[in-house]
Amino acid sequence: MSLQLGPVVLPAPVLLVLASTLLAFWLARRLARPLGVDTEPRLWGVLLAALLCARLAFVWNYREAYLAAPLSALDIRDGGWSPVAGIVGGWLATAVLLPVRRPERRPVLRALAAATGLWLAGTLALQWHGLQQQRSLPALLLVAVDGRTVDLRSFRGKPVVLNLWATWCPPCRREMPVLQQLQAERADVHVVFANQGESAARVLQYLAGQQLQLHHLLFDPKASAGQAFGHRALPTTYFFDREGRLVDARIGELSRATLAERLHRIAP
Repeated sequence: MSLQLGPVVLPAPVLLVLASTLLAFWLARRLARPLGVDTEPRLWGVLLAALLCARLAFVWNYREAYLAAPLSALDIRDGGWSPVAGIVGGWLATAVLLPVRRPERRPVLRALAAATGLWLAGTLALQWHGLQQQRSLPALLLVAVDGRTVDLRSFRGKPVVLNLWATWCPPCRREMPVLQQLQAERADVHVVFANQGESAARVLQYLAGQQLQLHHLLFDPKASAGQAFGHRALPTTYFFDREGRLVDARIGELSRATLAERLHRIAP
């Protein structure tokens, strides 16, 4: 599930965090108005602490991946966050920033409780929706480099990482070496590259120029995979278990760490 606003795509978990944050600020301001106090400075401090804790916890959990390129830990575009650590960090920051006798304390606590409740309820709802809408590898016929027609369902039997990409897409290009390395290291996983809407000549020229050697390179000239999954944002990577059931998806760029996180769910 996601919301597409022009070229920007917001996955449902991101929308949920944004909604929870907006609720916290709105409710805190409403509750603080009769008291004549300003809660926003404290809430910004709590939000920054929560984000910092969420990122640091994720980086620590996948430190081996980040050690290969330490500066990549600063690149939050990879989507690597630990939500539970963020919530705990936010509540701890509230205890530090708002001692018991401060007048802003009660409005902020109530606002944070409401925001936390919304996030928990939304997360459970998304998980329930995912179980109800269980999807499998679609019956799509794509074209291999040698011109053969390949049915995506033929990759069942091993976990599958299906990457939808294009040469004109900067984040697609940045994550390609990470996926190539996965393909070289994990023979127990099918890593499938489905190019969206480009000619074979253009794609092969690009790969040769970047010295990328990819197995399971397929061409999807009509971008039918994007239609099958309900959106066309690139890059998008889908993670299927060995039975072909969709377990996870990532809209946006993958790093070694965020790839390892999702891969663990289909091939521990």
